[in-house]
Amino acid sequence: MSCGKPHETPCSEVLGRIYDYLDGELDQGGCSDIRQHLDECGPCLREYGLEEAVKKLVHKSCGCDPVPPDLRAKVMGRIEQVRSSLPE
Repeated sequence: MSCGKPHETPCSEVLGRIYDYLDGELDQGGCSDIRQHLDECGPCLREYGLEEAVKKLVHKSCGCDPVPPDLRAKVMGRIEQVRSSLPE
């Protein structure tokens, strides 16, 4: 996915770290890089919005039940597998 314009942080890198960004797991520099990219790139901003909506829906549906680490790893692995098969 890309808007066709060059960015300091490539679309693939932004989308690969979007859940880390949503979960607040990036340092200040990483957050700044992602936010700048999202401000410049419509396709990535739309993808971010979709991922944010999914995260909110899952949180609402699951409440406060902790996610087992092995389940999180499986889901994240599957997401990465699907992303790596998409054309950029």
